[in-house]
Amino acid sequence: MNAKKGAQPGVLDAVALLTDLPAQQLARGQVGTIVELLDGETSLVEFSDEQGRAYAITPCSHAELLPLHYARETA
Repeated sequence: MNAKKGAQPGVLDAVALLTDLPAQQLARGQVGTIVELLDGETSLVEFSDEQGRAYAITPCSHAELLPLHYARETA
């Protein structure tokens, strides 16, 4: 997973939405996983429930995503 500060998100990175996506019935803050890099500005993100069942798979611009970090990083 891509953990470098300021780097573009990578495949399998966990991300949170920074904006609502009403057409996909997704709200700001929902967490998903990048499953494919479509281009330098857009990634395909899968949103799943607690059982791992995908309920949405949608392209998202990197500006709409906040990469999540699970290891300690300095600011």
